[in-house]
Order: sequence, then C-alpha cells, then structure tokens
Amino acid sequence: MNWLDTIIQGILLGGLYALFAAGLSLVFGIMRLVNLAHGDLIVLAAFLLLVLVSAIGLNPFVAALVAAPVMYAVGWSLQFLVLNRTIGDDILPPLLITFGLSVVIQNALLEGFSADSRRLSVGTLETASLQLGPVSIGTMPLLTFLAAIGVIVGLNLVFYKTSLGRAFRATSDDRATASLMGIRSDRIFATATGLAMIVVTIAALFLGTRANFDPTIGPARLIYAFEAVIIGGLGSFWGTLAGGVIIGIAQTIGAAINPEWQILAGHVAFLFVLLVRPRGLFPRAVD
Repeated sequence: MNWLDTIIQGILLGGLYALFAAGLSLVFGIMRLVNLAHGDLIVLAAFLLLVLVSAIGLNPFVAALVAAPVMYAVGWSLQFLVLNRTIGDDILPPLLITFGLSVVIQNALLEGFSADSRRLSVGTLETASLQLGPVSIGTMPLLTFLAAIGVIVGLNLVFYKTSLGRAFRATSDDRATASLMGIRSDRIFATATGLAMIVVTIAALFLGTRANFDPTIGPARLIYAFEAVIIGGLGSFWGTLAGGVIIGIAQTIGAAINPEWQILAGHVAFLFVLLVRPRGLFPRAVD
C-alpha cells in the first residue's frame, strides 16, 4: 500500500465532503437550524445542472453559474416563507419541516427523473491527472479541493469582513438586540440560506461530475455533511474543512485495508473525535 497516495486521495475526497458541509455550517452558525433536507437540496441542484447540461447543452461549469442564482432564490424563498415561521426555542418544528421537505424533494425527483443513476460529463477532465512522483492526483479531485478552500475563504470573508457578515453575527448572537438596531432577522436568515444554496450548487457540480447520483442519495450526503460540521466544531468554517478531510482520510485508509470498511472507517473517525473533543476540534464560541 502506498500510504502517501492514500492520504493525499483522502485529503482530496475531504474537499468534497467539506463542500457538502459548508452550507450546513453557515445556516447552523447563524440560526442554529439543522436542515435535514440539506443533502436532498444538493441532489436537487445536481438534477438542475443535469437539465441545463442535457436540455440546453451548457458545460457543467457554465451551468453552475446559471443554476447558482436559481438556487439562491429557492433558498431565500424557502427560508423567508416557510422556515422562518418555525425558528424559536423549540428545535422540533424546523426538524419536522425539513424532514418533510426531504421526503417531498426525493419523491418529486423520483417522479421527474426515475430512480436511474445520472452523471455530469466534463469530458477529458474526468480522467486527467497530475503525476507527482509516486502519487497521481486526479484533476477533478484537485479542483474539488481547491473549490472547497475557495468556498471556505469566501464564507470567512463575507462573515467577518463585510456589513452583511456583521449583520449575520449580530443576529446570531442576539436576535432581539439586532432587531432594535434595525436588522431584520427574517431577511438576514433568508439571505444566509440563499448563500448556503449557492454553496450547495458548487457541491452539486462536483458531486455530479465525480460520481453517479440519483434522487435517493441525499440523506447519505447529509450524514457526511453533518459529521464534517460536528468534527470541525459548530460554526467553524475552517473546522468544517478539517472535518471533511478527516472523514476523507479515514475512508481512504479503510478502503485500502478492506474495501468493505470505507464507509465504516469514516463513521468510526467521527465517533472517535466526539469521544476526544465532544464540541469538535475548532468550535466557535457561542452563548
């Protein structure tokens, strides 16, 4: 076994998991909402990209630029019209609503696209690779990891360097006080979810170009995203990237030892981190 290659492939795989998790981390960090439909929204975005690619003939990367504002509008409307009504001290209503949304999305996609697996083609990029000594790095996995870093950097800049980010932090820390300063929490929450849906579109692009997808895989993507967020620490964007990388490395090492252990190894790594650091590796301080 080439351990160096295994670890590098795990790091690159972790970039995909970080993309799955970044939007979930943003939404939870601002409004403490766990969106159980997050994985299905990734799959929904992947099918939207598929429609744009197959019906209009767009390149998948161009299709993502078209789909991003559409998904932003979907996220903004969903939060403003539905989820804002459920946010409060009781965590059960948003869980029930997003669970129901997950079921609706899955069944709607099954009706519209059947249960067949699909994939987005990016031509020669699918098999292109860079040879660095004994290690072969696939171009698409590398692009995925770079995209994850770009998303994390972008979210940090928005969150900590802009007026919108200040409104995000103020609303997250004290919703009532923020409203006294003229910040409308309902619109801030909707904007946060819309931004998360742009990240979801990026995640869907790399999901669809690197693996087959079908209407029922959303819950599995949610589990990976949730584990990455918990490992990294709730509300920490860089922690989310670290969480994704840890899961990715654990899975590739598990698969190298025994292919049947790939998924199990990621879950074991998640449980181990919880035992050592129950609040995650880099938790953001919250009251």
